[in-house]
Amino acid sequence: MSTPLPRDALLARLREAQDWDLAVVGGGAVGLGVALDAAVRGFSVVLLESRDFAAGTSSRATKLAHGGVRYLAQGDIPLVREALHERGAMLGNAPHLAQPLPFVMPGYHWWERGFYGVGLKAYDALAGRQGLGGTEWLSAQRTRELLPGVQPRGLWGGVRYWDGQFDDARLALAIARTADARGALLLNHCAVTGLAHDRGQVRGLHWRCAESGEEGLLRARCVVNATGVWVDALRGMDALPVPGADGRAEGGRAGRPGISPLVAPSQGVHLVVDRAFLPGGHALLVPKTADGRVLFAVPWLGKTILGTTDTPRSDLALEPEPFPEEVAFILRESARYLARAPGRADVRSVWVGLRPLVKPVGPAGAEAAVQGTQSLSREHTVQIAPTGLVTVTGGKWTTYRAMAEDVLARAMARGLLPQRAGGATARLRLLGAAPGRPLSEPPGEHLYGSEAAALRALPGADRWLWHDAETGRGACSEAMVRFAVRFEYARTVEDVLARRSRLLFLDAAEAARQAPAVAAILADELARPMEDINGFLQLAGQYQRLPA
Repeated sequence: MSTPLPRDALLARLREAQDWDLAVVGGGAVGLGVALDAAVRGFSVVLLESRDFAAGTSSRATKLAHGGVRYLAQGDIPLVREALHERGAMLGNAPHLAQPLPFVMPGYHWWERGFYGVGLKAYDALAGRQGLGGTEWLSAQRTRELLPGVQPRGLWGGVRYWDGQFDDARLALAIARTADARGALLLNHCAVTGLAHDRGQVRGLHWRCAESGEEGLLRARCVVNATGVWVDALRGMDALPVPGADGRAEGGRAGRPGISPLVAPSQGVHLVVDRAFLPGGHALLVPKTADGRVLFAVPWLGKTILGTTDTPRSDLALEPEPFPEEVAFILRESARYLARAPGRADVRSVWVGLRPLVKPVGPAGAEAAVQGTQSLSREHTVQIAPTGLVTVTGGKWTTYRAMAEDVLARAMARGLLPQRAGGATARLRLLGAAPGRPLSEPPGEHLYGSEAAALRALPGADRWLWHDAETGRGACSEAMVRFAVRFEYARTVEDVLARRSRLLFLDAAEAARQAPAVAAILADELARPMEDINGFLQLAGQYQRLPA
């Protein structure tokens, strides 16, 4: 059990006049992975996140730890092989938060069973000893047994294969807490407002605490930009002092000349409906919908996630909203494959994630036009600017650990960090690691793994704020809110209801109803006045609202 220092103590460490080996900007999957890997190697590490850990893309995944069946169809064998290896590491290092999940591809044409089955056998072969189960061809009757909610009309049969599933935000918190236990300093709600240069090289950054408004400067020999879809904004801060009209140096803010955007954002929309639309413990996958996209129906924490889309988006909203056509697509395609077609009134929550896909470049390095994002690579890129700023973007949740290793390898090769052996995170069990109940079940104490006993020892362990409506099981207790504050860096109602309990993602209306009780517990734990919950209620309203 590891307890992060109180926030005042964390800020006191941040104020210390010391030179850090590594400063990481961004508290999503990749930034946290870099911080953990570097701390394990013995580097002094600080990580700053302007909002909450995993508040952006890293809490809005389809909850799948997978090698990428469709990437196999696209011929990207190296990416699939790497992702399958990393899937094994994720499932081994956090078994309470990442587990195997069986998928069924239903077939409605005579050729689909054989065609997709052969491809999935190749998927098994690439996984090798880290495979989770062999691919099986299914009869129509067996397909209906495994997918009780599947549309039986015209069903020829199906194919079952295995992949992984995880709780993305809680896994991010486990990584953060494990990094803290290894000596890293991590602060959420603390924004980076600028980069500090010395003799033309990035040697630190300016920060501002979102709660107190306090500002400061920290020095670091290496700065990593791991801000996801927002990496280009930080790259734009990498401006060197330039001579002024009187010959004296002036601070530049326009960014280095010739910076081209690295990211082509892609939007993925997810709709959450009750488990009754797809009972059982199997997920449904349609590899090619009417317009060539992929459709998932995934059992997760007592609900069913329907998605996802892959739509280009030019703006970078902190809380993006779905486009009407995206919602219509998911509902229309779900109606083709589910016996009971979900309608707009059945949606409990709708949430949107922005994927940081890497922009293609032309022959001369110029930015290439992007017509769509479905064909863009999900591989990551690491770029080191002439100033030494290290930027990482692209990739996917499953490969966060390998991406972190690559970042540090590049930084050491460039001389920004001294050489130190890596690889230890491949088998590093995260805090709480213990066998757990299936993630298809409603939330509960099982998500805390080996720390469940410590959770039950807190005040309010038997006072349930929210019960799962379908099973009647307690899903969020007063003790869980206290645990979130004391051990998981929670500072706001949104931190708790969106990323510690996941209630906002499962049932937005219920999250709004629980907000006052959560705010009262936070006020007690943090010894401060109750938070104004109007902002959270507006956010919960957005998660309930479907575009016309």
